[in-house]
Amino acid sequence: MTSSSVPLLPATERSLLHRIAVGQAEGRTPSLVGAVARSGRMVWSGAWGDVASAADTQYRIGSITKTFTAVLVMRLREEGLLGLDDPLEKHLPGTDVGDVTVAQLLSHTAGLAAESPGPWWERTPGESRPGLADVLGERPLAHPPGRVHHYSNTGYTLLGSLVSAVRGIPWEEALRTEVLEPLGMNRTTTRPVAPYAEGWAVHPWADVLLPEPVEDLGLMAPAGQLWSTAADLCRFAAFLAEGDDRVLPTESVRDMRTPAAPPVAGDWDGGYGLGVQLTRRDGRTLVGHSGSLPGFVAGLWLSVDDDVAAVVLANATSGPQTGVLAADLVRIVAEAEPRLPEPWRPLSKADALPLSLTGPWYWGTYAYGLKALADGGVELQPLRGGGRGSRFRPLPDGTWLGLDGYYDGEVLRVVRRRNGSVSHLDLGSFVFTREPYEPGDAVPGGVDEGGWRGTR
Repeated sequence: MTSSSVPLLPATERSLLHRIAVGQAEGRTPSLVGAVARSGRMVWSGAWGDVASAADTQYRIGSITKTFTAVLVMRLREEGLLGLDDPLEKHLPGTDVGDVTVAQLLSHTAGLAAESPGPWWERTPGESRPGLADVLGERPLAHPPGRVHHYSNTGYTLLGSLVSAVRGIPWEEALRTEVLEPLGMNRTTTRPVAPYAEGWAVHPWADVLLPEPVEDLGLMAPAGQLWSTAADLCRFAAFLAEGDDRVLPTESVRDMRTPAAPPVAGDWDGGYGLGVQLTRRDGRTLVGHSGSLPGFVAGLWLSVDDDVAAVVLANATSGPQTGVLAADLVRIVAEAEPRLPEPWRPLSKADALPLSLTGPWYWGTYAYGLKALADGGVELQPLRGGGRGSRFRPLPDGTWLGLDGYYDGEVLRVVRRRNGSVSHLDLGSFVFTREPYEPGDAVPGGVDEGGWRGTR
């Protein structure tokens, strides 16, 4: 049996339903839906309030749209059509902010203003901003590019226009054919398709409602246009966890989840990758995005380590803390039903594994263990106490590249003697030997000829 075939326990489902019911009541929203995904599929959904279907009712998802736009940009990088360090001007000339880079736009470090000038863009027709000059205004930069993280809706407008310019088709068409259709997200659209929730403003001091307008955002659409469902967003969360070769491979999705911007001052548990928000909550790292538009709020969080994702959608302009709720749903499942480890199985063959390199190694007097991995890579970890450790994948030249931790991006080399035997490991200039300070070993600075001794 695998973890994907194990249903949630009734007690866990009751806790999840209770949490969204409390969220709906305390948040004073006409309806609220939640869903949980595990092992790549939705394993629970629930609703509280006036809603037709927990899993299939559309809600506006606001800025979660940005993550979809980022995926389109990363596809262009994957195909070699642009580089993350490319200036915007190279692919989308004439914006007056062409020196900012693609990576800076993705990570909100381009220094662009947060909002478009003029009337509240989320409640006014996109036709009122027909060109990028209307979106950016006369003062497009709020900070010097590359200096600070400053969330920018206009930055993702530029990224959507960049996708259109490079692809030669509208952003909406690229999104549908390159992301939504391959992932089976048939209920994610740029305009509402029934059944969908109506967006409401709830009076802050009375239990009465006011309908919110639904506007086509025009050029601003890549920053917040989409409608989606709990079921579709669970599919998207599975993609953000594992990737999908039809859209983006695992390595590119991992790049998106890697911190690319510093946390905002005062929020050292938060950060931003390439189109995704990052946070530390309840002792775990969450990846995803929040979203809001008049009449709607949304939250999607994923814990890769726990193999749990959660989605919360509501139809009120303010009140429901959907991001907090989604994080709570992740916590409930992760704590009540911890992830089951994959069954251990011996390899069918071990020819390609570097078995001769496995076992203890010493950096000075620090003891490390090197273990061969099933994928042909190796893992180097301290044998006791804290310390620097990483996994490494094999490179064609016989070296290994660090994948995480302190040695992420560093190269591990095997240094051999003239007779072909292994002398030591070289890791970013650090020397690892089979014995601690063995005379004759290639230890920088040499080893005292007197060897080990007592104090007298």
